[in-house]
Amino acid sequence: MQRLFICTDLDRTLLPNGKQAESPEARTIFARLVSRPEVCLAYVSGRNLSLVQEVIEEYNLPSPDFVVGDVGSTIYHFNGDIWQHYQNWSREIAPDWQGLNSIDLQPLLADIVNISHLTLQESDRQNRFKLSYYLPLEVDNQALRTCMNLRLQKQNIAASLIYSVDEDKGIGLLDILPASATKFHAVEFLRCQLDFDYSNTVFAGDSGNDLPVLVSDVPSVLVANAHEDIIKVAQLQGNMNNLYLAKGDFLGMNGNYSAGILEGIAYYHPHTKQWME
Repeated sequence: MQRLFICTDLDRTLLPNGKQAESPEARTIFARLVSRPEVCLAYVSGRNLSLVQEVIEEYNLPSPDFVVGDVGSTIYHFNGDIWQHYQNWSREIAPDWQGLNSIDLQPLLADIVNISHLTLQESDRQNRFKLSYYLPLEVDNQALRTCMNLRLQKQNIAASLIYSVDEDKGIGLLDILPASATKFHAVEFLRCQLDFDYSNTVFAGDSGNDLPVLVSDVPSVLVANAHEDIIKVAQLQGNMNNLYLAKGDFLGMNGNYSAGILEGIAYYHPHTKQWME
């Protein structure tokens, strides 16, 4: 049996909650595909577990085997009855922050936060290894991240600063994570734990916090509704042998959201097309 590890972002990737139209049949075909015994499914999201559970119910999504939540800072496994927190993932990433947590990091960055007019995101968007801010779109996020990173490095804190945009709210999102706790690192951790390799792993995404995976060696898919800025960065920084841009017209669908995921999976693994038809 040829196993397949499918990892996908949720918002505006699997979830049709962007401005573009969804192909009506796409999510049904996706559910049929991931129900096969050969397939292991992980949702890789900026959402926490509770919010992931909410959208699974709201959009009638198939239950995944794993949830990589909070932009990669948490991993959960669903054993059929309950969600189990992967404590060994927490142990894996903890050394980056020298025993500190997100609350400890706040005073280290307070003056930078104030000058740049950042505001803390809601408490349910924070956790031990995730410190998250809103920032105005006009802020030079690259310069801001460089400044913050230098401050943290002086304290021997290894961090990843991930920028993305909430298009609905028209505001920037900045997530500060342990350096080894991005979506990419979490996908790699699970891939190795589950004994998959690049030949049978596919990731799908659309936004800034997906970039660490999209520009890696993990075979990846950018859905057709991805923002053009993300497409440009992914093409510039990534390896086009490992990056597929959904175009539409696959099985008569438009390439947006789950239609794009399916198109990309079939591109990397042509035999799966018969599973979708």
